[in-house]
Amino acid sequence: MKKREIGYCIATLGACALAGQAQAYSAFDPASPYMFGDWGGNRTALEQAGISFDFDYVGEAASNVGGGYNSSNTTKYADQFAVGALFDLDKLVGIPDAEFQITVTNRNGHSVNDRINHPGASVGGSSVQEVQGRGPVTRLTQFWYRQRFFDDALVLKLGRIPVGDDFATIDSNFQNLAFGSGQPGNWGNHIYNWPIAQWAAVARVNFTDQVYAQVGAFNVNDSNLDNDNGFDLRTSGTDGTLFPIEVGYTPQVNGLPGAYKLGYYYNNVDSVSWGGREQSVNDTNSGLYYVAQQQVTAHDGNPDRGLTLFSMGNVNHGDTAGIDRYLSVGATYKGPFDARPQDDLGIGVAYLHVNDDVNEYVRYYNDTQPGRVTPLPEQGHEIDVELYYGFHLTNYLTIRPNLQYVKNPSAVDSVENAWVVGTMVQAHF
Repeated sequence: MKKREIGYCIATLGACALAGQAQAYSAFDPASPYMFGDWGGNRTALEQAGISFDFDYVGEAASNVGGGYNSSNTTKYADQFAVGALFDLDKLVGIPDAEFQITVTNRNGHSVNDRINHPGASVGGSSVQEVQGRGPVTRLTQFWYRQRFFDDALVLKLGRIPVGDDFATIDSNFQNLAFGSGQPGNWGNHIYNWPIAQWAAVARVNFTDQVYAQVGAFNVNDSNLDNDNGFDLRTSGTDGTLFPIEVGYTPQVNGLPGAYKLGYYYNNVDSVSWGGREQSVNDTNSGLYYVAQQQVTAHDGNPDRGLTLFSMGNVNHGDTAGIDRYLSVGATYKGPFDARPQDDLGIGVAYLHVNDDVNEYVRYYNDTQPGRVTPLPEQGHEIDVELYYGFHLTNYLTIRPNLQYVKNPSAVDSVENAWVVGTMVQAHF
């Protein structure tokens, strides 16, 4: 073993020993950010030595209490475990301004959307349980290396990366998918959000502390969606490449944080164009998006409490997109009551519009298959509304009951509008 490596080992062991002697959070201490505490000080020692761990859980329950395609009351539960580690390569092996992230996720459960949506809809709407999706399977979700240059002016990221890690991000605690981060991945073609990772490269230039631009190149390979390929790092079977571009502005307005992002994406993957009799293949899939989020008030001068407004929107390629327009607006409030300063509440409204060309396909299909199959429904738009309140029970556990209203589930106006009662549980171990 080299002297330098021996030095790192001694330093790491010494840090662990010192931290073990210091005051540390015990398991289930309400003040601890982690349910299992600080491992006798060893967790902090490992972080100081260059290894930070995350063990997170999200569980989402939902009951359709009225309306929907199948109006019988049903409760479904879906959840996700995420285990991650971030390695500071400067502290560990002497590579300045470098880090490596690995995260494994496991998803399970079912969504009540199976009951409230029309089963024959050609294009899906939103989901009342955003954590459900991509199958009950364990996946390698993050496996990337990041290098910073010139005092953080240039940042390069390489490896297995979900698109929504870096593009169209927003802070969100809503349970409905229409209010979460990475909206282009929900409505655009061949964009795969968490927990799906792709081989990718992302380059970001920070012009100032508040202004940046970034571009990415993501390998598109539909085999990444297969449950059997959760840890498969293959590149064979590549369908094409996704190129997202984003510019952003993250100001402090009167001392309150904001984030404004404008993006464009393009991929060269062949997709079938929606339409009637003569369907064609189009290798142009593109879209525009924006994200705006701004805290506008502080509670009695405390910036950790107050009102934040947000809005997001997408416009997607008119020939190939199932959802060609998306818009959401809403507000959140941190610390609404003096007696519960860490609770939060939120309300949001989202609009999804199905491409008119989808109905050309539906009409053609129904005309050419009379009496042979169940007719497909025509689709228009869906509106999603959510109101939630988050009870911050401890620093490691939050429960957020919510009430959701879905108008025209799956964008089929003949389906009765649905009411959904939900609960989100977030825990950090």
